[in-house]
Amino acid sequence: MTMTTLCALLAAAALAQTPAAVHDELRAVRDGFAAALNRGDVDAMAEHLHPDVLFTTMNGDTRRGRQAMKDYYNTMMKGPERRVESVHVDMSVDDLTKLYAGGTVGLAWGSSRDSYKLADGSQFQIGGRWSCTLVKESGRWLLANIHYSTSVFDNPVLGAVKKYAFRLAAGAGLAGLLAGFWLGRRRNARA
Repeated sequence: MTMTTLCALLAAAALAQTPAAVHDELRAVRDGFAAALNRGDVDAMAEHLHPDVLFTTMNGDTRRGRQAMKDYYNTMMKGPERRVESVHVDMSVDDLTKLYAGGTVGLAWGSSRDSYKLADGSQFQIGGRWSCTLVKESGRWLLANIHYSTSVFDNPVLGAVKKYAFRLAAGAGLAGLLAGFWLGRRRNARA
């Protein structure tokens, strides 16, 4: 086999994987990670993560590495002090993943409509924005960076806090009026 033939075969092999096939692989990562999250299967989620993944959560926590991400998930959803009972994510992308570094690095972003059930029994839906960086290592796409956020100005958690604050203020105001009425009647009774 001549060097020219070998180079031609290597070039053909490199071109054999079309951009459509690459994007199918990337969709499989997204779908597999989301399905594992919806099932609550932290080990299956970790299979899609780079060993040194950087994960920034909706509440601003940052975790580095598969085990740190698993620990965060277990604390939030499995432990005795868990805050979240269950979550269901419905992710969509804004555009095809942008590929860099000869097709070995990808940048993806989109939105998510998520349903949460908290440990206290409350439930809400929240719209989020996400972005991620994927790397292809040993023929496999892995999530190297995940960032998830939501609006600090318009979200159901903030709405619940505002509603609670309003009820608390109304209750305090009513209690003040009743105390004033009672003190006034008592004072008039003495006079």
